[in-house]
Formats: sequence, C-alpha cells, structure tokens
Amino acid sequence: MQKLNFPAYQFRYKNRENKPYIFDIIRKGYYLLTPEEWVRQHIIHYLIEEKNYSPQLISVEKQLNINGLKRRFDVVVFNKKMQPFILIECKAPHIPINQNTFDQANRYNWLLKAPFLILTNGLKHYICQIDFEQNNYRFLKEIPENR
Repeated sequence: MQKLNFPAYQFRYKNRENKPYIFDIIRKGYYLLTPEEWVRQHIIHYLIEEKNYSPQLISVEKQLNINGLKRRFDVVVFNKKMQPFILIECKAPHIPINQNTFDQANRYNWLLKAPFLILTNGLKHYICQIDFEQNNYRFLKEIPENR
C-alpha cells in the first residue's frame, strides 16, 4: 500500500481468498484492505499512539440516519462524557479532499455536533474547529489533544 503522511505503525494482516485484510483494533476484526481502510487504520493508530486517545472512546463505521437516508461515518472520537468530540472522514489517497468532501462530513456533523472535524486522504489532512453558535469554523494545524 501507498506510504501515507503518518508515522509508520505495526499492523496485523492476513489473506483470505487471495485478498489482503488488516486488523482493526477498535472493531476487533480483520477488514478488507482497501485504500480507504488503509487511511482509516492510520488515523486510528495516530489518535491512540500519538494523541493519547483511549480506544474505548473511538467508534468506527457506525450508521447514521440523515434525512431518512442511511449513512456511515468513518471515525468518531468521543470525549470523556461520551459526547462526539471529533468526526473524521477518510478518503482513499487518490481521492482529493474538496468542497464535496467537506460538505459530506459537515452533513454528518449536523447530527453529531462534534466540535472538531478532520478530513484526510492520508496524504493531506484538514482539521477544523466548528463554532455552532457563530455558524463558522476555523482551520487548525494540529489534531486536538485528548481532553
């Protein structure tokens, strides 16, 4: 798989029917190693190993109901009060992060109300702090530390 703009991590792999799978430490199972899953696993390890987030506060690929449509978010990090703290939208490295990507994540966040939003394709990362009262956001240089 392609080298990403993250530190190198030790992943567990296995093959099933000549297809590669990667172990997800949050969902505790092996998942097909797609380019998007590669990015998702890197951001999960980054949050745990570099930013000290507890794995118990991270949720991966859960379903949302948005205007009657079933959607799945990639990653949500909860604060210690179990409120959404960071919503993360992952894309494959060849998919550019653009306004459509931002709009998709923002639609998910209308429901979740996480104060931080991260968009990543593994090569570029965009981190936003959302101000729901002022209805605006600002870009940050770093992912917020665990609070």
